[in-house]
Amino acid sequence: MELQKLSNGQHHGFVPLEDGIPQAEEEEEMLPHKSDGTKKPQFTDFEGKTSFGMSVFNLSNAIMGSGILGLSYAMSNTGIVLFIILLTCIACLSSYSVHLLLKSAGVVGIRAYEQLGFRAFGHPGKIAAGVIITFHNIGAMSSYLFIVKYELPLVIQAFLGLSSNTGEWFLNGNYLIIIVSVCIILPLALMRQLGYLGYTSGFSLTCMVFFLSSVIYKKFNIPCPLVPYGSNHTTIINTTMEEGQCKGKMFTINQETAYTIPILAFAFVCHPEVLPIYTELKNATKRRMQGIANVSIMGMFVMYLLTAIFGYLTFYVNTESELLHTYSKVDPLDTLILCVRVAVLVAVTLTVPVVLFPIRRAILQLLFPEKPFHWARHITIALCLLFVVNVLVILVPNIRDIFGIIGATTAPSLIFILPGLFYLRIVPTEQEPMKSRPKITAACFTAMGFIFMSMSLTFIIIDWTTGEKRAGGGH
Repeated sequence: MELQKLSNGQHHGFVPLEDGIPQAEEEEEMLPHKSDGTKKPQFTDFEGKTSFGMSVFNLSNAIMGSGILGLSYAMSNTGIVLFIILLTCIACLSSYSVHLLLKSAGVVGIRAYEQLGFRAFGHPGKIAAGVIITFHNIGAMSSYLFIVKYELPLVIQAFLGLSSNTGEWFLNGNYLIIIVSVCIILPLALMRQLGYLGYTSGFSLTCMVFFLSSVIYKKFNIPCPLVPYGSNHTTIINTTMEEGQCKGKMFTINQETAYTIPILAFAFVCHPEVLPIYTELKNATKRRMQGIANVSIMGMFVMYLLTAIFGYLTFYVNTESELLHTYSKVDPLDTLILCVRVAVLVAVTLTVPVVLFPIRRAILQLLFPEKPFHWARHITIALCLLFVVNVLVILVPNIRDIFGIIGATTAPSLIFILPGLFYLRIVPTEQEPMKSRPKITAACFTAMGFIFMSMSLTFIIIDWTTGEKRAGGGH
């Protein structure tokens, strides 16, 4: 990720990276030297320019993803109380994970995720971190463009007053994602600094607030049981007055409940973006960046919770894995829902460039670790990434299985496993012994990540072998 240039006077023991981030010389030991008793200044050899508010917008936009459309369905498979417990736990664990990252970065003076991997485990750690970030964010970018592929033709169709897709090129989702990628996503992705995307991030979050407001409003305008749209509506929505159909459940367990935790974990992954945003932060301190992370996570927690509750209490047992699709079953020509579709499309489109930055950062760290910044590499990597994601979205008819594997492996790696391992390896034993409470907590946190990964993969494999329908969602 292309960030601030080093100011005059470089810190001893660091060499400038291609984008101005100080990198520990790879000839040094993987772990820091013993302290000589003096407190060395941290991160004083460059200056960030992004404000607290813009940093909150950027990180919030990185957290927010397409998973928000599937949270109501997740709540329908857990019940209100169990969902709130799970959502709170994941949010708190995500905040603690950010604390581990910032503490590790502060010890060695590094704000690059991949370089933390190098300082902890050498080149294998650096490669592992880069590969995990790349696969996770490619999956996230693909999920956003899948929304564009399937929702944008419906929006254009509604604006033109067409009752069905006529087959014109401007109603073809494959053509539309290419146009959106070239005309909107690529120019934003070519910016050299992530901080400038704070303005688009703020607008993107505004669109999602509009989405949330519409979900709350529709709760009081859609009757229960649901009435099918039109007398000749072929899709029959269950309207029989079964006992408890229009009553929210507090606790429920079914075959889809096991996918709730992966959906929620995937929805809170923002860790590859934390350190780059930290680098560009004005008056950067660990306490200030932790505050940004806490505010962002809390904001998304509130948005996720309200969306899930009001969406679920609107449709109850009829809640589908994609919330907007459920509204279309009630009235596909509803003006407000059409506006909501547009808002969601704008939000996910503007999020793609923010997600692309860490992938480019990882590729630069792996392939060009000591090269200075060059526009040719900057542009070429962006073009290649967008090309790969577009091809993936166009050629793969159903990518849910791929998303399932990515969500079950990269999400726990980025939230639990890597931050915990970095903390255990990088923070010196002279500062915190291995038997100290912080180190023991970090070890348990890491073990939780491995357990979560094993359980998620097991559930997915069982689901594949039994052929059962899986819950929707994703980041």
